[in-house]
Order: sequence, then C-alpha cells, then structure tokens
Amino acid sequence: MRIGPRAGVVIVLASFLGLVAFFWPFVVAPGTFGSNYAPPLIFGVLLVLVLCVVVSEIAEGGVDSKALAMLGVLSAVNAALRPLGAGTAGIETVFFLLVLAGRVYGPGFGFTLGCTSLFASALITGGVGPWMPYQMFGCAFVGMLAGLLPRATGRGEVLMLAVYGSLSGYLFGFLLNLSFWPFSVDPGSSLAYLPGLPFTEQWQRYLAFDVATSLGWDTGRAVTNFVCVLLAGPAVLAVFRRAARKARFQAPVRFSPSPPPAPELPENGEIRPR
Repeated sequence: MRIGPRAGVVIVLASFLGLVAFFWPFVVAPGTFGSNYAPPLIFGVLLVLVLCVVVSEIAEGGVDSKALAMLGVLSAVNAALRPLGAGTAGIETVFFLLVLAGRVYGPGFGFTLGCTSLFASALITGGVGPWMPYQMFGCAFVGMLAGLLPRATGRGEVLMLAVYGSLSGYLFGFLLNLSFWPFSVDPGSSLAYLPGLPFTEQWQRYLAFDVATSLGWDTGRAVTNFVCVLLAGPAVLAVFRRAARKARFQAPVRFSPSPPPAPELPENGEIRPR
C-alpha cells in the first residue's frame, strides 16, 4: 500500500519529532521548557500527528475500506498477542507480527499499526500511562523500518526479517529506556542523567545505564522476535500477501456518469428515444 505525498510528509515529521522526544536529554538545554515537561508537550503534538497520518491516507485515497479493515484486525490480533508473552524475561510476542505486516503492507501501514496496536493493548491490559506514547512510537518505528528493508525473496527474505526482528528488539529497549532514564537514577550515580554535561559524557552514562539495566531483558525480546519470525514468517507472509492480492488495496475508483444513449432512427425517419 503506497502512501501519498502528504501522508509521507506527516510520517517524516512525526518520526523526526519522535526522535527528538526520545533523545531530548541530549538536545534540550537545561531549563528549556522546564525540561521535565518537554517530553509530554512534544508527545502531545505527536499523538495529533498520528491521527493526521490516517486522515491524510484516507484523504489521498491511499487507504480504502479494506485496508482500514486489515489495520483494525491486525491491531486487535496484536493487542491479544501481547499478554501471552507478558514481558517475562523479555519475552514479548507483539513484535514479530508487526515486522511481517510492515514488510508486506509498507512503511506507512507499519507506522500506523505500531501505534494502534500498542494503544489497543494498553486499553485492554490497563497499561495507559505516561509511558504509553513512548511505547506507541517505539513500535511505530519498528513497523516503519520493516517496510523500508531492501528487496529479498524466499529464505533470504525470512532470514533478513528474523535478523531485523532481533535487532529491533534491542532498538525498542534502547529507545524506551530513554523515556525514564533522566528521572529514575540517583543523581549521585555514575549512570545518572546530569543536565549540562557534554554530549559524549552524557552518552557514555546512558550506554552504561542501558547495558547494566536492560541488556538481558532486551536479549530475551530479540531472541523471541528471531525465533517467531523464523518459524512463523513464511506462513504469515504468504497469508498477508494472499490477502493483499484478494483485497487489491488501492484507491477507490471513481466512475464518471455514462452519456445518454443515442436515439434510434427508424426506417420511416421518425426519431424515437430508447
């Protein structure tokens, strides 16, 4: 499913602001916007932009009713799959379907599916909180990047998606840790965020924090993604592509009214309407 120019601009803008919101400890000067209030303000704008993605897609005819139905079904399935892993030891079952859907249906669909899946899951599990926008956009990036992977076929494609799924497990954890790192560590610790430090020193502190607190958990997620994509990938890809061919996702065709029929000319020369 291809996206139009307006929807593409909105997705690029949302992705840029999302990266700024994740990496604000490295780019926001101390005291700017009160610092502690900067991320909620930015994510308030981002949530509006996510809606703009869907509206822009519909306005340009990039998403028809069948594509919206597919988005709703996959969001519900992903929301139901998430509690099965429950995050125990990093085992999470929400990502492999997102990677495969983004691969088949494109980066715009993957971006939107990542947001809607986590939003639906949060409503079902009672996981609504200040962390939810970070999770939504972390998954949006995973789905979008899956749709931007290079062309491949057969076993090579499945292996590529499995490796990407594994790397995306680490990427998701790396981004999500940024959401609470500035507020969760004792300022006296060598891993803590300290406003005003040079970028290199701040970066080293965060890398040490990520490795010390999250590497084992992220490894569980990476292994889960790799195994699920490797085992279920061929069958799920075939189902998604068959569904895409059957539905023929495309802009709705608009027919112009046909001209009125020409009158008949009988043998006696009298014109009579049809």
